[in-house]
Amino acid sequence: MKYMSYWHDSATPFADARQGPVEGNYDVAVIGAGFTGLNAARKLAREGLRVAILEARHVGAGGSGRNGGHLNNGIAHGYAEAKAHLGTERAHALYRAYDRSIDMIEQVIAEEGIDCDFRRSGKLKLASKPSHLNGLRANFELIHREVDQDTRWLDRNELREEIGSDAFHGAMLYGKSAMMHMGRYVVGLADAAHRHGTHIWEGAPVTGREAVADGWELHTPKGSLRAERVIAATDGYSGEVPGAPLRYFRRRIVSVGSFIIATRPLSDDEIAATLPGNRTCVTSMNIGNYFRLSPDNRLIFGGRARFSAVSNQQSDAKSGEILRSAMTRIFPQLAQTEIDYCWGGLVGMTKDRFPRAGEADSMIYGMGYSGHGAQMSTLIGQALADMAMGRKGTNPLDGLDWPAIPAHSGKPWFLPLVGLWFGLKDRLS
Repeated sequence: MKYMSYWHDSATPFADARQGPVEGNYDVAVIGAGFTGLNAARKLAREGLRVAILEARHVGAGGSGRNGGHLNNGIAHGYAEAKAHLGTERAHALYRAYDRSIDMIEQVIAEEGIDCDFRRSGKLKLASKPSHLNGLRANFELIHREVDQDTRWLDRNELREEIGSDAFHGAMLYGKSAMMHMGRYVVGLADAAHRHGTHIWEGAPVTGREAVADGWELHTPKGSLRAERVIAATDGYSGEVPGAPLRYFRRRIVSVGSFIIATRPLSDDEIAATLPGNRTCVTSMNIGNYFRLSPDNRLIFGGRARFSAVSNQQSDAKSGEILRSAMTRIFPQLAQTEIDYCWGGLVGMTKDRFPRAGEADSMIYGMGYSGHGAQMSTLIGQALADMAMGRKGTNPLDGLDWPAIPAHSGKPWFLPLVGLWFGLKDRLS
C-alpha cells in the first residue's frame, strides 16, 4: 500500500517550475498553487498581467490533489438551512454558483486541452438510516421546486440499479454533478497558467509580507518578490504559513483532516456488484463517507475518519483502517479487496461551513470551502482575478460577513469535542 495521494501518483508532475531565486516585480502575486490560485493566475496572465505564484510544496500539494475526486453541485447544507442562514436570494445565488463552477471547469478543460477524464456522472445523496428519509426527501422537494429541476428522487428499489449495497434507504440524485482526475486537472491548470506567462515557484513558502511603496514584498527562503496585489489561496493550509502573513485567515479557518483509501482496480463483475451506476456518492451521516470509481476502476472511499488536524503517514494509516471498516460495512463483498493507496489532506472549514471570498488585511482571498472546494474553487479563482483587476459582480460570496472564531488562533484544540458531538448526533438520528 502506498501512503500517498492516488491523484499525485497517477499524474505527470508539473515540470515548468522556476529553478532560480524568487525575485522580480509583478502586478499580482498568488500564494498557493491549487485550483483557486492557479485559475486566478491563468485568467490574469491571459489578460496580460505579470503574475507570480508562490507554492510552499508543489503544484496541487494541498487539498486540490488530496480530495475524493467529486465535483458535486448543490450546497453542502440542507437547502432550507442555507435559506434560513443566508436568506433566499443569497442561498439561491450560491446554489447556482456551484452549478456555474462545474460548467466553468468543463469550459477551462476544453479551452486548455486538459486530459483529466471529466464526466457528468451525477451525484447520489444517500439516506443512511430510515429516519433520514423524510428530511432528505423534503430537501429534494424544495430544491427541485425552487432551484434545480435536474434532480430526482430514488426509492430503495431504484437504488439497486445504482449501488450494490443494502445499507441505504433512498437517495436524491443531482444530475449536474461530475467527476474528474484531480491530479491531471491541477497540473493542467498549472501548465495553462505557465503557458500564458505565469511564473510559478515550488518549494517557496511565504515567510513574510511587508508594505512597500508600490504594493507588497513577499519573502520566501528562496528570495523575495514585489507585487501590487496579493491573492491568498491557501484554504486548509493557511495555518502552515509561519508568522504573520496569514494570521487573519488562521483565526477564521479550521483545518480538519479528511482521509481517503483507494482499492486495487476492480473487475467488471466487481463494478457491477458495487457501483454499477458509476456516480459520485455521499452518505447522509454527519460523520459520513463519500465514494466513487476512479478512471482505472478503483473504489475511492473517503470521509472524516478521525477529527484531527494532522495528516501524516501515521495519522493516515489509523484513518485508513477506520475507512476500510466503513467500506466493508457498506460493501461486504469488498472485505478481502486489497487497498493500494491511503492518504489524507486538510480541509479548510469555516464556522458556518460556507466558503468566503473577498478582500481583507490588504489581500484578496478565496478559501473556507469546507470540503466542497473541488467544485467551487475554479469559479472563485476567476472571481479573485476579476477583483485584482478592479472588476465587480462575479464574486458570489461578496459581502458575506466572516467573524473570527472565538479562542481560535490556528490550532483547532476543540476538534475532538466536535467529533464527539457529531458522533452523538449520528447515534441519535
